[in-house]
Order: sequence, then structure tokens, then C-alpha cells
Amino acid sequence: QVQLVESGGGLVQPGGSLRLSCVASGSIFFNLATMGWYRQGPGKQRELVASIRSGGNTVYTHSLKGRFTIYRDNAKNTTYLQMNSLKPEDTAVYYCRLNYIREYWGQGTQVTVSS
Repeated sequence: QVQLVESGGGLVQPGGSLRLSCVASGSIFFNLATMGWYRQGPGKQRELVASIRSGGNTVYTHSLKGRFTIYRDNAKNTTYLQMNSLKPEDTAVYYCRLNYIREYWGQGTQVTVSS
């Protein structure tokens, strides 16, 4: 089976930065898969943050483009989300998703932006 493990979350001051990592295991299709980061804030629906296709094409939520960057290292089966200039409204559980034929989700990592 496919397993996705996120890491890198934590507590950060407004204006700070974090880099989230998502390591995929158990899939022989990682290089063909679309990877994505989603988030769900308190009392909110889960929303797309960014996605990256196997060929490197990326899609960002418009309001986050310029602050967040998604990239992948296929040799490490790892997808990253670099988060800069963090704001309190970025506080959420961030989830990693792998999509190839069907979708797989990680358990999420908490990001809290607060002073």
C-alpha cells in the first residue's frame, strides 16, 4: 500500500518560514503521480494549497502564490512545501496527497502561526 508521511510543521511567528516534507513509500508510481498539499484550518473546509504533476507543472491557490512553493525530489519520493511570510490565517493542518489512478492522503502535520 501507499503511505504518505508529512513532517516539518510546528509553531512559528508571523512572518516566519517553514518547510514541509512528504515522504511517499510503497508506490512504484511516484514518478508518474501528481502530488499536492492541502490544508484545513479550524472550522474550515479542506482546500488546495499547491500541486505538482509528474512533469513538474505546478498549480497554486492564487492567494498563496508567491509565498508558498511546491517542489519534488523523485529520487527521494519526497514532496516539499516551502512556506514563507507566514500569517495567522495560514494556521491549519497540512495534508499531503498522492494521485495516480486513485488518491492517497497523509495524516497531516499541524502548522500554527501565532505570536
